[in-house]
Amino acid sequence: MSKINVFCFGFGQVAESFINKLINEKKDFELSVTSRQETHQIEFNNIKINSYQFTEDKFDNSIKKKIEEADYILVSIPPINGKDIVANYLDTNLKKLMNCKWITYLSATSVYGDHKGDWVNEDSATQPTSDNGISRLEAEKNWKSLSNKKNYPLQIFRLAGIYSNEFNILKRLKTGKVQIVDKKNHFFSRIHVEDIANILFKSLDNFKNNEIYNICDDKPASQIEVAAYGAKLLKLERPNSVKLKEVDSEMLRNFYQDSKKVDNKKMKEFFNHKLMYPTYVEGLNYIFNNTF
Repeated sequence: MSKINVFCFGFGQVAESFINKLINEKKDFELSVTSRQETHQIEFNNIKINSYQFTEDKFDNSIKKKIEEADYILVSIPPINGKDIVANYLDTNLKKLMNCKWITYLSATSVYGDHKGDWVNEDSATQPTSDNGISRLEAEKNWKSLSNKKNYPLQIFRLAGIYSNEFNILKRLKTGKVQIVDKKNHFFSRIHVEDIANILFKSLDNFKNNEIYNICDDKPASQIEVAAYGAKLLKLERPNSVKLKEVDSEMLRNFYQDSKKVDNKKMKEFFNHKLMYPTYVEGLNYIFNNTF
């Protein structure tokens, strides 16, 4: 089995879960990652990894060689001040990628904006309303332009709201840190981080250039519905809801501004993927039974 070179711009929960999948599947790989800190070595699951400094105005020059050697480049750094610093770096500093099989840019379903509770797929209108959605859509355009200009192999994953065994509504319910807004016809899509990792793994051997995929589960649902199910599992009172105009948090207001049901058929068909957690029910049941 030949060794693969993986380069992760950013090393958050999605990248970590993807690397765990490589380890579990016994893939032979070399890994380099970036962080905002000065270049240092980290240990992850008994593997020593070089973490190179990479920020909007400072980067370790030695990452250039690592990127040029990479077979797979995963980009999970969000736009900074509306700009995608990774696309800009590759455009300015690299002439070619010698071995690259894919670059995966992790975008977000916020690019669709508000569709008043209707279904959206990869061909739907993108009319973002939040700053996050606007900058994500601009980043997607930058990546597509860069891919065409330099012939880079690119796929874009539009991720729904991510939850995991560590970050989930059950934990927030237990600590009382859940604010539920009572808004009629508000639908939101989710995805367990392990399903993202599984699809990334499948895409190592199943890639089509310049494609976009919605990465989400089968059941868009309101936050009230999910919180009620979580409270039932924990045998807690269902949290009280508030009206949107009573919400102080701008981030939460933006979240409730958009309502849409995100379609995942393209993802499931192309990657021939059966979701580990097809809805929040299976996901929360697993978390409840294994971490609580």
